[in-house]
Amino acid sequence: MEYWIDTALQLLQRSLAPIPQELNEIDWKSGLSDKSDRLAQHISAFANQSNGGYLAYGISNDGGSKELNKNEMDAIVQKLGNIARNNLAQPVGIEHAVAEFKGHPVLFIRIPEHHDKPVYLRGSDIFSSYKRSAGQSVKLSRNEVKQLIALSTGLDFESQITRSGVTEDEILQLLDYDSYFTLQEKRLPDTKQGIIQVLASDELLKKSGQSWDITNLGAILFAKKLSSFKELSRKALRVIVYQETSKINASKEQEGVKGYASGFEGLISYILDQLPSNEVIENALRKKVKVYPEVALREFVANALIHQDFSVTGTGVMVEIFTDRIEITNPGVPLVDINRFIDTAPKSRNETLASLMRRLNICEERGSGVDRAIAAIEFYQLPAPKFVRGDDYTRVILYAPMSLTRMNIEDRLRACYQHTCLNYVNNQTVNNQSIRKRFKIAKNNVSSASKIIADTVNAGLIKPSDPENVSKKFASYVPFWA
Repeated sequence: MEYWIDTALQLLQRSLAPIPQELNEIDWKSGLSDKSDRLAQHISAFANQSNGGYLAYGISNDGGSKELNKNEMDAIVQKLGNIARNNLAQPVGIEHAVAEFKGHPVLFIRIPEHHDKPVYLRGSDIFSSYKRSAGQSVKLSRNEVKQLIALSTGLDFESQITRSGVTEDEILQLLDYDSYFTLQEKRLPDTKQGIIQVLASDELLKKSGQSWDITNLGAILFAKKLSSFKELSRKALRVIVYQETSKINASKEQEGVKGYASGFEGLISYILDQLPSNEVIENALRKKVKVYPEVALREFVANALIHQDFSVTGTGVMVEIFTDRIEITNPGVPLVDINRFIDTAPKSRNETLASLMRRLNICEERGSGVDRAIAAIEFYQLPAPKFVRGDDYTRVILYAPMSLTRMNIEDRLRACYQHTCLNYVNNQTVNNQSIRKRFKIAKNNVSSASKIIADTVNAGLIKPSDPENVSKKFASYVPFWA
């Protein structure tokens, strides 16, 4: 069996359960299409994608099995092989294997990531290139093609130049170097040359003859004014406050001025100032407590900044504050399954930026930030956040306090699932008692918690940790992927 087949089988399982949905990494088909151009687009999209992807033949449109005989499989392999060799500007070498999935044979076609990107359709120009987005193969924008070329030549977004031929004095005028040294907890060098050399050591600058170039990394993190960098000015974060629960009436809009790192604390403070507070009594003293936990806001805003797709032009990260929720949106689809945000270490398109943001303590170490955010939301007894994967964006929705009676079935399933994921990664048990605590259900109302657990099991989001245990009283649960 091919070395990659286990990965393909796992991806197919993830795409079919709990709800059938095609992922960017795999596309399942019931049989061979006669549309050669569309098949070429699929191959182009997977070849342009990090780690490539898979086509799975023998799965019907509703996610069930569709038996294929050997002749049909041979015809699929032959046609796709011909298209991969002849219908693309760069020939793509594909692999195939047949594996059993739930008692039925499935033909897997592996399309590896191509070293020379973008892979585009033969007979067309380079802009006839495709990518995977929301489980579909779609055409790349002109700017995305340019970004892919840069990546293919080893020049990622962070290392690209946004301002060239600047002097040392101009650098100190454009970049908030003082904030850089404060966040790094480093002593400010005594000389101008010393400051410049340290900034260059972190790839914020590049030497160019007798002058310097400012990289995207340097400007996007430490610009005194993002508007000073034309190509990055649209990447400033926007905060919009609405009067009600819809977008009809906006009462306030503020666009970030500074770079992400130098302006982060001010940004979070501004967002918190826009949020409602609850008055609580603690140790006989009254104090105001924000409705949303700061740790969750910090993590989700930082994630949106770090994981955005900078190749999506004309838009940036946006925080929208409504009376009943906060929506945090960034350009670009997530690189991991939204159902696995809690347990999976995040992948980033902008790893250099992400690494520096972590060193600056702006976000948590890999894989721990979302866990802490969810834990804080549970501590505040808030509804579970909703993660949304759009065609070209990722959105996190935080909800204001809501009683269990006002929650719909989706709210309850989401909260139960996230609670189970959080407890699982923290090696803690999920049972009727923990669910009652999560939803603030009275001790004598065991049946209400049981109903939530049963609904979440039926939805395929969680499962009993011990399938042999028939006692509901002592039952415990784990996520579906455990």
